[in-house]
Amino acid sequence: MSATASRPARPGTAGPGRFARPLLGAFLVAAVVDLAGLLAGLDTVHLVAKPLLMPLLAAYAAVRGGPRLLIAALLFGWGGDVFLLADNDLAFLLGMGSFAVGHVCYLTLFGRGRAGMARTRASLAAGIVYAVVLAVFLVLIWSDLPAELRVPVAGYSLLLTAMAWRAGVLGRYAAAGGALFLLSDALIATGIAEWPRLPAPDFWVMLTYIAAQLLLALGVLRAGRAGRS
Repeated sequence: MSATASRPARPGTAGPGRFARPLLGAFLVAAVVDLAGLLAGLDTVHLVAKPLLMPLLAAYAAVRGGPRLLIAALLFGWGGDVFLLADNDLAFLLGMGSFAVGHVCYLTLFGRGRAGMARTRASLAAGIVYAVVLAVFLVLIWSDLPAELRVPVAGYSLLLTAMAWRAGVLGRYAAAGGALFLLSDALIATGIAEWPRLPAPDFWVMLTYIAAQLLLALGVLRAGRAGRS
């Protein structure tokens, strides 16, 4: 076997991997279009662009050889995105449920193999900080939430916080993604509670959410590449 034949192909040069850059580019274009539509108040643009985001990111992760749990987490995120396009309590609960299943996928992924054990002690302090932040947030927002949403929001928040904390086992990208996911959903919760909000609140929710999912995906893919090498 020649030296050329034995050298592994670079990502993006052969096979399905050649679609990685176009898919990531399409995801970024869809993200920019969606965010611009929100800033301009163009609801139709948001309705078209938002459902494209997670399928494109999942396809990118798939051609990069990402694990099935990552792809599942992104697709359950897509389900949540679609449900939340409808403005009613049932759609909100269904969307939250879809995101919750995605967080379970992430948690399972973060707990696998050596990556799941490597930083448990080092992340204990971060876990305490997340727990305190969650407790304080729920105490402050509890009375302002609709009564029928209090328990579902509390349970979902606990799951999301656990995911955000455990994301740190895969490094800085995933840790930042978990934290941004928590921030994005906190912005949604404050809107439900009718707290004062930033101008163009949907823009900030989507900006932090898009960044969160991208960073989580990149963190998982980088960790997988490091493990293979």
